Amino acid sequence: MKVAVIGATGQLGSDLIKAFGEDAVPLGHNDIEVKSLSSCKNALKFLPEVVINCAAYVRVDDAEDEAEEAFAINAVGAKNVAIACESIGAVNVYISTDYVFDGKKGESYVESDLPNPINVYSLSKYAGEIFTRNYSSRYYIPRVSSLYGVKGARGKGGNFVETMIKKAENREEIKVVGDMIMSPTYTRDAADIIHRILKQNLPYGIYHCSNSGYCSWLEFASAIFSFMNFDIAIRQISYRELNLKAARPENSSLESEKLEKHGINHRNWRNALKDYLKEKKYI
Repeated sequence: MKVAVIGATGQLGSDLIKAFGEDAVPLGHNDIEVKSLSSCKNALKFLPEVVINCAAYVRVDDAEDEAEEAFAINAVGAKNVAIACESIGAVNVYISTDYVFDGKKGESYVESDLPNPINVYSLSKYAGEIFTRNYSSRYYIPRVSSLYGVKGARGKGGNFVETMIKKAENREEIKVVGDMIMSPTYTRDAADIIHRILKQNLPYGIYHCSNSGYCSWLEFASAIFSFMNFDIAIRQISYRELNLKAARPENSSLESEKLEKHGINHRNWRNALKDYLKEKKYI
């Protein structure tokens, strides 16, 4: 099974390459431009059976001023990939996000919950989901949450774990939001879940592919320092104090009502974090 991974040099894409091994064909920005339908069709001329689209505009606040670019990549790009996949009979896998939800449910979201995006970034990703569903006869939409991985996120300049560790080592004051809840997810685990979905030929549709459980960003930072035996003072703040340009969902944590039925279990976020720190040789 040949699997094309668009955005192969990114945080999740690099771990998908590892998960699929010799089946994977990496496609970086020099190989494909998702904003161009002709580029998508040309890049997929080698006829992969599966195309995983990790290309994304991920700068949530910048998207408020760069809506056209966010939609060009996250929405129109998804449409172009879907059309290209359909033309060669490939399964289309579009990576989406927990941010398609408004965070008002008060508990974790499952696949059957109705999205309600509240900022430009999440609107563009939800539009990408709709294009994927409507232009692909065979598709998967894995939603992921608060990703961190060894590669780091190019669009965000690293990841939250590395930012916290760097601040601690530089003895900077550490302020972390305590009133936003999410499901922090190790990209290696998300990649393994997506790999299993495809290998087991699960029914097409949406799947939540985060680590299990949930926490605030403050709890996540505390867990990082606890595993590393850092005695660090953290000042709790509200996300409202940050005066962010884009609205954020207060609780966008994910759980799956579908995967366990097929024998795919989500590892708890604490265990995943500990393994990440071991892989990076921090502990």
